[in-house]
Amino acid sequence: MDRRTALVPIRYVTLPGHGPEDVVADPRGRVLTGVADGRILRIDGLDDPSTARVECVAEIGGRPLGLELLPDGDLLVCDAEGALLRVDPERGPGNVRVLTETAAGERLRFCSNVVALPDGTVYFTVSNRVHPLRDWMGDLVEHTGTGRLLRLEPGADDAEIVLEGLQFANGIARSADDSFLVVAETGARRLTRFHLTGPRAGQAEPFVENLPGYPDNLWRGAPDGPIRVALAGPRVPPLDLLHRARPAVRRRAARAALRAPYRPSGTVGVLAVDDDGRILEHLSRRRSGYRMVTSVCETGGRLVLGSLREPGIAVCEAPPTK
Repeated sequence: MDRRTALVPIRYVTLPGHGPEDVVADPRGRVLTGVADGRILRIDGLDDPSTARVECVAEIGGRPLGLELLPDGDLLVCDAEGALLRVDPERGPGNVRVLTETAAGERLRFCSNVVALPDGTVYFTVSNRVHPLRDWMGDLVEHTGTGRLLRLEPGADDAEIVLEGLQFANGIARSADDSFLVVAETGARRLTRFHLTGPRAGQAEPFVENLPGYPDNLWRGAPDGPIRVALAGPRVPPLDLLHRARPAVRRRAARAALRAPYRPSGTVGVLAVDDDGRILEHLSRRRSGYRMVTSVCETGGRLVLGSLREPGIAVCEAPPTK
């Protein structure tokens, strides 16, 4: 059921950097994000954008995408250029540690998002193995199905592959009881459930299909709260038709798409989903001044939006989820 509610960004915070692709909130209500030049920024004081304080807490030397705050305050960072990193935001910009750069002995590429379990096991996604971040549109058009879900055990330096064949694997979130993970498949407009425990452990199945847009990063602020799903854009019916074409046709279309200028839709969308796969809420606004929402987090009764394309974050009031 599509319970669509108007979502209106009411405040903008311009950042000293471009493309805050993922946003996460810490227990003090501060928001962390990574920008295109490799810096991790922390934003404090969202009540008034004119006085919001922005500081650099890390410089990873690559392109930060997905972020995950750990209980000890450290931050996991997916570097799109091929690494999973750990940084301590309190120890200065140079404090960056590489956790892994390989999966099953193969060099990583296009690390996308990450989540940590209470036992220290880390799961993270690789969007695809064909197109780099700068050519992300090529993979959405070609529909390569080369996305992966990876697992890094505590103390290991090489990740293992636990799920393959994903259509642009993206955001990831834990269930309330840690019995499964939810993975966003942007190219398929669906969320996939990967079982961690029980008789189906290690198996995957569709969780929510036929989403009204292309899911990107996921956020769960509390176990009893919903999973927030950022929609990077509304459904494009011609793209659905193209995905049913032969691989050679899709490859030619991908090459053409990479040569064409791209302007994101002005439609902003955020979903709230529960652990039974029900869409509780669909927040949306057309002709928004904020484009290509790739992430959302919640703090202090507000939703904070991030974007791969924008020079800042947007802050909206969070309506109560039913």
